[in-house]
Amino acid sequence: MSSLFAELAHVETAMGELTLRRRREPQLQVDVFEVKLGDEYLMSSMFTVAEVELARLGLARLGRAPLSVVVGGLGLGYTAQAVLEDARVGELRVVEALEPVIDWHQAGLLPVSPTLLEDDRCHLVHGDFFAMARGAVGFDDREPGREVDAILIDIDHSPVHTLDPSHADLYTIAGLRRLTRFLVPGGVFALWSDDPPDEDYLEVLRAVLVDVRAEVVEFPNHLTGGTSANTVYLGVRADAAGDGR
Repeated sequence: MSSLFAELAHVETAMGELTLRRRREPQLQVDVFEVKLGDEYLMSSMFTVAEVELARLGLARLGRAPLSVVVGGLGLGYTAQAVLEDARVGELRVVEALEPVIDWHQAGLLPVSPTLLEDDRCHLVHGDFFAMARGAVGFDDREPGREVDAILIDIDHSPVHTLDPSHADLYTIAGLRRLTRFLVPGGVFALWSDDPPDEDYLEVLRAVLVDVRAEVVEFPNHLTGGTSANTVYLGVRADAAGDGR
């Protein structure tokens, strides 16, 4: 039987105090893994439905194989694991700014860590996703400017509630155009958000991408006894210029 609570890792980062902990959820009788940045909860293994749907909904729009995929944000690893469950995926690069998070997985501290580490298609990359999106090299320094089939992002709470002010430019028209340079024509952009669909952000997406929509993903919330929801934004790069028009 697991202990009721354990702090598995604790480290100071440039963004603040980062903590990984495991606690026993008495109602469900399962171990719950949580990550906190300072006093703020970043993620919990109790609520992973939308993280999985981020991968499933994004890749469902692609009808070819093999697929090259970039995931922005490793976290507890559930989006990456869901990507690897798609047999069409030939390569996955997961970009994580906080090196301790990669270390946790390499040390096998999280439930999905073995899946990620034992799959040769999966590469955990320590780097600033937002800086990579702005730069000329992109997400693979072995092949500067390389275009991929899908870019799936789960980093900030939402386009308007970012973990750091430096992230905000990604959620503008100019920032999205820079990012989509690294998508092949017909490639998919997908973004997780903790907030309901935001019409202003949908207008940003429509200015750059086609076939844009916001999918509301509902899931049971055992803490409240009700239902909670996240949003997955989706769009497709239509042409070689990456401007969707």
